Amino acid sequence: MTHLQKLSKPLILRWVSSNFVNNKFSLSRPDFWAIWACGSCQVVQNFKFYSTRKAKKLEMSAKKEAQAALLDYLHSTRSLLFTDAENMSKNSPHFLGKLLEKVDNQAEIGWSITRFLRYHPINEFEPFFESIGLKPCEYSSLLPRQLMFLNDDQVLMENYHMLCNYGIARNKIGKFYKEVPEIFRYGEGVLQAKFNSFGKLGLGQSIVIKAVVSSPYLLAGDAHMEFFDILEKLRNADSTFDWIEEHLLEGNSYDWSLMLETLCFLGEIGCSEEQLQSLIRTHPELLFENSGTKTLLLIGILTKFGLTPNEICNMFLQFPQIPIGTFLGNLQHCYQFLVEIEMDVPDIGSIVSSHNILLGSCYMKKVNSLLTTLRVKKNRLCEIVKENPEVMKNWVVGKKVERLPSPTAEMELGSQMMKTKFLFNLGFVENSREMKRALRLLRGKGLDLQERFDCLVNAGLDPRDVTEMVKVSPQILNLSKDAIEKKIEFLVNDLGYPVSILRKFPACVTYTIQRIKLRLTMYNWLKDQGAAEPDLALSTLLASAEKMFIKTYVKQHPKGPEVWERLKQTI
Repeated sequence: MTHLQKLSKPLILRWVSSNFVNNKFSLSRPDFWAIWACGSCQVVQNFKFYSTRKAKKLEMSAKKEAQAALLDYLHSTRSLLFTDAENMSKNSPHFLGKLLEKVDNQAEIGWSITRFLRYHPINEFEPFFESIGLKPCEYSSLLPRQLMFLNDDQVLMENYHMLCNYGIARNKIGKFYKEVPEIFRYGEGVLQAKFNSFGKLGLGQSIVIKAVVSSPYLLAGDAHMEFFDILEKLRNADSTFDWIEEHLLEGNSYDWSLMLETLCFLGEIGCSEEQLQSLIRTHPELLFENSGTKTLLLIGILTKFGLTPNEICNMFLQFPQIPIGTFLGNLQHCYQFLVEIEMDVPDIGSIVSSHNILLGSCYMKKVNSLLTTLRVKKNRLCEIVKENPEVMKNWVVGKKVERLPSPTAEMELGSQMMKTKFLFNLGFVENSREMKRALRLLRGKGLDLQERFDCLVNAGLDPRDVTEMVKVSPQILNLSKDAIEKKIEFLVNDLGYPVSILRKFPACVTYTIQRIKLRLTMYNWLKDQGAAEPDLALSTLLASAEKMFIKTYVKQHPKGPEVWERLKQTI
């Protein structure tokens, strides 16, 4: 109460004086009580702050007394080394909290804990494990069943001291115990010999500490030999290995066997020893990011796209100054971009093979946004990219995109003339209905159309038959040469149809392989069940809309819809 009076009296007087002056010495009763209420509120707030601060001081004081009592018990009574006892008392808050709950006299915490420990010996492994960085949930299963005192496990303590004396932080040693507990059962001199083996390679103490803290298993068995093999492969890059130390990040774990595998893969694709050392020195993330897994993933992706080992090696030797993870993400994003603009798979493979560095360096804008800005359609955008893939670097996120110039009337007229000339050479009559229809349906340049026409001829069809096919279905020449070859190869080799089937049904090549395979597989199943007529024409099976196909054929068998859905998911 005295404290409240000391706080409130000057405050109230100051406010009253101020209001009297401002109001010409007049103050109504309500005004007075309003001022009194404000002053009281401020007093209560100050009191709460004071009380909280005092409680915190008491709590810190109690904690320090408890730590001092525990330190004295562990060092003086249990004869642990002072450094061990100090670390355990200061870095085991959970254990200390449980200890504080067991004493009643909060006024004399230190004396109470000392008295408690005198009659209630503790399991010393609990504060020990907590002080080396393990959580209670992690060390509960590690507690010895028949031991309570640390000095009863001299082998554990000797290896623990060996790690401490080498320079490994005590709060990091818990990771060693959790991942490689066998090293704490080593006989005298074994752990020291392992550390000495690192030194014989010329490694400084700091890099050894970083390496074993990130990968404690290096101290178990012969696991360190893979680490040594990596150093041997990279020795000429820097004999002191200081650069490796820079890239061993605290908190990361490294799989050195996987990293060795990554180096071996890079060697197998054609990188010489000198090139490999220079590459890793320049781009250490190829090895240290996720222990080389992203590098192996990139090699696998490029292999799937048809790149030879030598081409992959050259790509790595020209690798841009960006993280491997970013490169992979950009490559995936660009691939998705090419898929979304409906580029044919062979063309995508060709671009990835020849411009992988470009694709891995660009994070493309979204397709819909780009189409709106450029004012083009997907087929036009696709043609632009095929003609010059380098244009993609102008469409990256964060870069202003310039609108494409509209094709001039002269260019359009030239393209139309090339198509007209091509059709005229095939025997189309100028200005005829067939000619007008074909000009409306055909896309691409005259030279492209001729190449695609020749592709059909080279597949074994007579030029006159191909001409008739173009008259019936001009759109068959809208497919690229590679796409036409792939469709014919599928029809002939996989499905067993003669190439002459295209004379009867030329539009067959315009359907996707998935559609052809799905419908023919379903049809064959229905035939086997006796639910479909044999020898139906290919055009009958492919040309109808999906709803009509399901109604006409699939639903002719009770299990037909179920089989259809299963095939759709599989194919």
